[in-house]
Amino acid sequence: MTRVEQICERLSHSIKEPKTELKYISDYTFLIAVVMSAQTTDVQVNKVTTSLFRKYKTIDDFLKLGVEGLQYEIRSIGLYKNKAKNIIELSRQLKEKFHSKVPSNRDDLESLAGVGRKTANVVMNVLFNQPTIAVDTHVLRLSKILGLSKHDNPLKVEEDLEKIIPNKYKNNISNLLVLHGRYTCKAKKPDCEHCVLADLCLSRLKSSD
Repeated sequence: MTRVEQICERLSHSIKEPKTELKYISDYTFLIAVVMSAQTTDVQVNKVTTSLFRKYKTIDDFLKLGVEGLQYEIRSIGLYKNKAKNIIELSRQLKEKFHSKVPSNRDDLESLAGVGRKTANVVMNVLFNQPTIAVDTHVLRLSKILGLSKHDNPLKVEEDLEKIIPNKYKNNISNLLVLHGRYTCKAKKPDCEHCVLADLCLSRLKSSD
């Protein structure tokens, strides 16, 4: 078994349910939650959306709410003003161009306001079960620590992971790395003692030299 296969295998065994932690009630609300999660923790987004999605569920609900109304509702998260503008605009785009349905392909997703490559990859993976690899801060950091990529550019890291991650793990690798980075290999205080990848970690191997 190669080193990369060992990493994927161990993460798969240690994280039984590698799923997104964002709360949502439909494809549309998941897209909104992902847009809101940029530079904001999932925990903070979930605090907002738990209440938000009880009151506003559909595209029409959000369009009626409008930018200012949505800004007020999500004011506790980072970049809320810009996110509200994008969410209302993408809601209009979904209704006018995509029959109020979240598209499943990258070009259509990235044509929506506030949707970049990472958001598109998350949506394609979670909602449509496509083996896309979304590179967030956790994936970026762990890819370097584990020697999966030497790059700091998310697109370059994504390309590296696409090349080396075995196909059977591609569906889950983003969530596996995110959850491992969130709860074990934390940026400020990594729990190396309980890490299933400790003997494969480049930063730990370097520190023991």
